[in-house]
Amino acid sequence: MTRSRLAVALVVLAAVLMLAPLLWVLALSLKANSELMTDTASVFNGRYTLENYRNLFGNGAVFRWILNSLIVSFGMTAGVLVLASLAGYGFARLEFRGRDILFVVVLLGLAVPEQAVIIARHQMFSWLGMHNSYPALILPGLSAPFGVFLMTQYFRAIPKDIDEAALLDGASRFTIFWKLLLPLTVPAQATLGIFTFLHAWNDYWWPLISATNKQMFTLTVGIASTQMNFAQTEGLGFLMAQAVFAGAPMLIVYLFFQKYIVQAVAGAAGR
Repeated sequence: MTRSRLAVALVVLAAVLMLAPLLWVLALSLKANSELMTDTASVFNGRYTLENYRNLFGNGAVFRWILNSLIVSFGMTAGVLVLASLAGYGFARLEFRGRDILFVVVLLGLAVPEQAVIIARHQMFSWLGMHNSYPALILPGLSAPFGVFLMTQYFRAIPKDIDEAALLDGASRFTIFWKLLLPLTVPAQATLGIFTFLHAWNDYWWPLISATNKQMFTLTVGIASTQMNFAQTEGLGFLMAQAVFAGAPMLIVYLFFQKYIVQAVAGAAGR
């Protein structure tokens, strides 16, 4: 019983330590900038305000940036799920020449940092005249070696007896993939989808390079464009309100899909 209580206490302590910075940011976002300029300790008194959030929403471009981020994030997530599922099924279930070598080549993509290809990517999209467009913001993110690896491992873990029985019944490969195997990989797809959405929503570097038109800014680039540097911002509270606003959708997504992440991790551990 003592060990159990100690474990619970340690978990609670760890949770408090992890939540403390988030609560601090939230509290700062609810304080008047004039008070924070005098003393940040004023965050502990009871005078809070939504003025920072009103100022944030007072910028009409924010809603355009939110729309851009949603389009890019959902588009990239859908594309990665489709391509990674098809590639994972092919690598796990189909026999073709050079399959293992091709799989290794895909995995080598995990070792290539984005910084190493950013110039070539920029030149390619410039030559195609695609900058300041949704395809330019979405297409680079569809290259997801981790997603292919994750889906391949999940498909490999599914008994091949399912395929053989379905083939004997006259089912096509696509029917087997779509109706039998794909539903069994929902935890993996949910996990991959969440990670992809998080990456797309929080991505700053490529949208900063590709989107030079203010109307095509994503939320991260748009918010950064209003800040200039720390000394010239409209105030610490306004900065924190921007941080809360940009991070809130990620928290909502996680709360809705956390059970799938747990299932995926548990499933992977069991295998």
